[in-house]
Amino acid sequence: MVIHPAEANFGVVFSRTGVSEREQLIEARWSEVSGTELCTVLGHGSEGQVSTVEHLLAAFSGLGVDNALVEIDGPEVPIMDGSARQFVDALDQAGVAELAAPRRHVKVLKAVRVEHGRSFSELRPAESGLRLDVEIDFAGEVIGRQRLGLELDSASFRRDLAGARTFGFLRDVERLWKAGFALGASLDNTVALDEQRVINPGGLRFKDEFVRHKMLDAVGDLALGGAPLIGSYRSFCGGHKTNVAVLEALFSDASAFEIVEASRARSSVRRSVKRTGAPALGAEVN
Repeated sequence: MVIHPAEANFGVVFSRTGVSEREQLIEARWSEVSGTELCTVLGHGSEGQVSTVEHLLAAFSGLGVDNALVEIDGPEVPIMDGSARQFVDALDQAGVAELAAPRRHVKVLKAVRVEHGRSFSELRPAESGLRLDVEIDFAGEVIGRQRLGLELDSASFRRDLAGARTFGFLRDVERLWKAGFALGASLDNTVALDEQRVINPGGLRFKDEFVRHKMLDAVGDLALGGAPLIGSYRSFCGGHKTNVAVLEALFSDASAFEIVEASRARSSVRRSVKRTGAPALGAEVN
């Protein structure tokens, strides 16, 4: 995978190579989502889909990158260590350049909410920025109930979210393998749990790493709105499915949002940078 600079108003676009004579271009937009089981998948055709885009998109969003061309020669963004940290390192290596165009935002004007069973995700108006409030509730004491609130900016993303890894239970591994998922999941890219403990020798990076990773996923999924959000996001036991659904609900109601311009310029990566790694779905449970 190679991340290339892009001009103003280009957005984030995936260039899927190696599937036909011509590259397949896929915009990082909610309308291009074709799957939300265990990860977020972009692209609707039998060729040219790209999965597990959420961690890379979270890194773009967290560091304020609006425009980039992501060239990828396989069906999945490399999982790296299961977090966004190595993508942040790559973007820092490349640098970020301001472009000669004002930055556009999607401002939430009224509340929208979607529910799936006991899970929900919602967006509400806010005066500025993006406020996130994420809560999870798992049976048993290994994870249990965790909640985290955060004002998203580059500093908070780097400090509190970028390093949080995907996670999964050993009891689910055989089922996932049979379904074709998590084939490359390992202790190098997944926090693995049994009924009583975390299996990874190094333990957790944060005592509440599980809810932090859920918030990391939400930041990546919400980036599929095509521009930074001004609003307040809240979820309970949510996941990729409800995150994408709440964006669809927002953009399906023209009275629920408006596009506003900020004085800050749009930005792009300054130069191309390459990252390779295992193209493996993590075993995270939504």
